[in-house]
Amino acid sequence: MAAETQAIASFPKTASLQQGATAVDDVTRALPHALGPEKSLLSSMLQDPQEYIGVAIEEKLTQDHFYLPSHSTLFGFLLELFEAGNEVELVSLVQRLLDRGLLDRVGGPAALTDLYTYAPSPGHFRHHLQHVKDKFVLRSIIQNSNEAIAQAYDAPDEVAALLDSVEAKVLAIREGSETNKAPTIKQSVNEVIEQFQALLAGEKGAQGISTGFEELDRKSNGLKPGEMFVVAARPSMGKTSFMMNMVEHVCMDQGKSSMVFSCEMSAFQLVQRLVFSRAKFAMSQLSRGYTPSKGDLQRIKRVAVETSAAKLFIDDTPGISINELRAKARRKKRDEDIQFIAIDYLQLMKSRTKQAENSREREIAEISAGIKGLAKELGIPIVILAQLNRGPESRTGKSLGVPRMSDLRESGAIEQDADMVGLLYRTAYYAENEEEREAEAGKAELVLAKNRNGETGSIPLTFIADLMRFETGLPARESEA
Repeated sequence: MAAETQAIASFPKTASLQQGATAVDDVTRALPHALGPEKSLLSSMLQDPQEYIGVAIEEKLTQDHFYLPSHSTLFGFLLELFEAGNEVELVSLVQRLLDRGLLDRVGGPAALTDLYTYAPSPGHFRHHLQHVKDKFVLRSIIQNSNEAIAQAYDAPDEVAALLDSVEAKVLAIREGSETNKAPTIKQSVNEVIEQFQALLAGEKGAQGISTGFEELDRKSNGLKPGEMFVVAARPSMGKTSFMMNMVEHVCMDQGKSSMVFSCEMSAFQLVQRLVFSRAKFAMSQLSRGYTPSKGDLQRIKRVAVETSAAKLFIDDTPGISINELRAKARRKKRDEDIQFIAIDYLQLMKSRTKQAENSREREIAEISAGIKGLAKELGIPIVILAQLNRGPESRTGKSLGVPRMSDLRESGAIEQDADMVGLLYRTAYYAENEEEREAEAGKAELVLAKNRNGETGSIPLTFIADLMRFETGLPARESEA
């Protein structure tokens, strides 16, 4: 017990700040800890390693959860032996620790004997484990709070960025992500093999989220967690419709909770498009005096009910900042477990940092990196629309209107951050006469210019203008020909 008291005395403490104080008080308090439960866990693991080390792994217990450094070191060594399939018993354990030069760091043979004979009740293992986890959470809160206080007293210029950072750390504590951020190579290899076997077995769940466009799904193998898919086009090409077609398929056909951030259109406009597009009813017919049939009304009502029941969340804040978007997305991930995010569109977003104020390229770079970082942090795919410059209009001949990745405005950072880049265009938009326009009507194409994990190439689509809807493949007349 004397050794533990000495260890605690030398262990880092946390300082408290009185309200209104400008300096750190001299009064210090020990960080929250639970040495008894820590000893109980290690004792149980030493006495029945197969049972209790296995439970600890299942409960994602890590070395960081232990307050006493000697306990943390011993737990890490026990994990190493367990994963290597080596027997864990007192005599060989002492020898192995001695060989590795770790015996003194765990308190010597006497400390190991004390742990081995501690003899806790086996039925209390999970209860004591929760105690240890709770104390770790409290220490994390204190540590992050002290860092936030220190940074706040330094009066940073980027207050919004500090607030975003603090919120991210607090949410990371809640979700336990701080202990799961760095998988071992063994875990990663196992995941790769499991997915490969699932793909061989034809399991759909092994692929990413389906977009609803067959050829795009084939080339991309679905939208994967942590990926950023940029869909870029000139104005009036239908990129919002393309995005909402994907949103519809994800949240209504696949039942996955989704969120849309719309900087350009209102929530009302987006939902109106979604309902009537899915119901296959052209709103433009009403202005021409068309009276909906009974079948039309039944379809619209059915789709309205389906849409109401969908777990779709729309935020139409104009000019939303990257920090605000990230904060809202984190909360929705926590509260609603959203699986997919769509953003319309990148160039309408803002970054509030000082560096971004003086450089539009820097601002776009910060927004792009922020979206990619959010996708990885939440472990979900994000589709974001982007505007192209006037490059397609400046081309001639057969290249007229055909977009290239270099046409992305402030393209460098976007190209770098994106996992996939799709360039959307409709040939009829660039027709030089009415005859050519009629021949090209409905034809659209998504040029998959970048695909980090698959093939690139052109994906033919059909655009039904009255319904604001894209479908896989060429228009019917082209397919028949």
